[in-house]
Amino acid sequence: MWKKTAVWLCTVFVLGALLAACGSDDGRTPSNGDTASRGEAGESGEGTAKPEPFQLKIMTNLHTPEVPHDEIEKLLEEKTNTQLDIQWVPDGSYEEKLNASFATGSLPQAVYMKNQATYIIFRDAIRNGQFWEIGPYLNEYPNLSRLDENVLKNTAVDGKIYGLYQERPLSRQGVIYRKDWADKLGIPEPETIDDLYNMMKKFTEEDPDGNNKRDTIGLTDRSDLIYGAFKTVASYFGTPNNWSLNGDRLEPEFMHPGYMETMKFFKRLYDEGLINKDFPVTSKDDQQNLIITGRAGVYIGSMPDVQSLHAKTAEIDPDAEYDVVNRIAGPDGAAGVWSIPGYGNIVLFPKSAVKSEEELKQILSFFDQLMSPELANLVKWGIEGKHYTLENGLVVKNSDTKMTDREQKPYEILQIGGESTIDMLKAYHPLPVKAKAEELVLDNNEILIHDPAAALDSATMGEKGIELQQMITDATYNFILGQLDEAGFAKEIERWKKQGGEQMMTELAESYQQSQK
Repeated sequence: MWKKTAVWLCTVFVLGALLAACGSDDGRTPSNGDTASRGEAGESGEGTAKPEPFQLKIMTNLHTPEVPHDEIEKLLEEKTNTQLDIQWVPDGSYEEKLNASFATGSLPQAVYMKNQATYIIFRDAIRNGQFWEIGPYLNEYPNLSRLDENVLKNTAVDGKIYGLYQERPLSRQGVIYRKDWADKLGIPEPETIDDLYNMMKKFTEEDPDGNNKRDTIGLTDRSDLIYGAFKTVASYFGTPNNWSLNGDRLEPEFMHPGYMETMKFFKRLYDEGLINKDFPVTSKDDQQNLIITGRAGVYIGSMPDVQSLHAKTAEIDPDAEYDVVNRIAGPDGAAGVWSIPGYGNIVLFPKSAVKSEEELKQILSFFDQLMSPELANLVKWGIEGKHYTLENGLVVKNSDTKMTDREQKPYEILQIGGESTIDMLKAYHPLPVKAKAEELVLDNNEILIHDPAAALDSATMGEKGIELQQMITDATYNFILGQLDEAGFAKEIERWKKQGGEQMMTELAESYQQSQK
């Protein structure tokens, strides 16, 4: 269905208004003919007449029930000397509105794509020249030039950059464990995969809760090889992230030796009773419930989950204490963690609405300003003293969520970049381990394992990808449960190749070669 939709989308053109940019009262927007904006705020020179504000139409999705109050919008207009016309579309009907507007040629100048899936639908329209390529211009702007090169590559179409992205943390993955249990048993913070195994073993066998019963397990996991524990542990064994690039050849992660070592590791946990036996059919809620109720001591997944886990555990055991760790060294001594593509929303600029290179540069200057710390904080947090206060330089949000939902929260969707590319204010977390988790999320950026196929295309993947992945998922679980040996797993890989996997590899290789031209 996605493929048919993409073909249909490519047959129409978009229509929008023209945009120019001009100088602002803070000196950050270029006047007519300028090609870049300055990144810092300042007063305009005395005696210089401020040009008329330019009009910019934006279409984006709305996550709150009502269109927001325009106080923040007016501040954005004042700071950028721009007259904004924001089309707020309810998130639940955004794709329908986006497609209809595309078909009728009524898209505005700047169009937010909502998410990766929606963006992918537009790839053929991008290839057909209906949107501006912006990559060659980004270095002309002090703020846009700081966008992460790896994330930009993940958004690319045939190696070219067409959109500005809204940042998502590249990896939140790590280990959450019961620190009070570890302290009682004299277990230090794990640093290696062997340390992690030993912690799980002792949490299972040495009565960490002190009730004189063997009723605890080391690891709680669920039926998810990606966002459960498996993929993160696979990173510790040096497994590629989805695909590995060998020359011009793309090979799936499960053909890498690290994947087999990860399966053997989980089989050991399963055989020794260090993991919940029903993990292949366990839901996320049930997985979390095992650690919340004190029946498991290790949770591998999103580190910021520690806040909700702590809150729920404290209702049962007020003395429970958690800690988090992100760097676990594998057999080769290196630490790594898999990453997502690193973007959520993306903004595209239709050529039918932006008629010249000069206009494009003027539009980009607006978004460059949006990445300045002042305006990034405005759309992310709102107005100091009203939507938030500062405590030791950290943001404490107003507890009146109805007010913030009405006035501030919708504007977060406009953000370009994020904390790793902008010197923004950060949130205050009263729970120290949550604050630590957020710091480690940023630290993960230093040890990322990227997916080299994130921006590549494969028709077979679109048609058979889910079916083929299920084949490997089943084989992985069967190996861990002892129902398949190494030879049997190798046969499943050959079956995967014959049923479309080999063709998928060929298509991805061709897409990679195209991206390098």
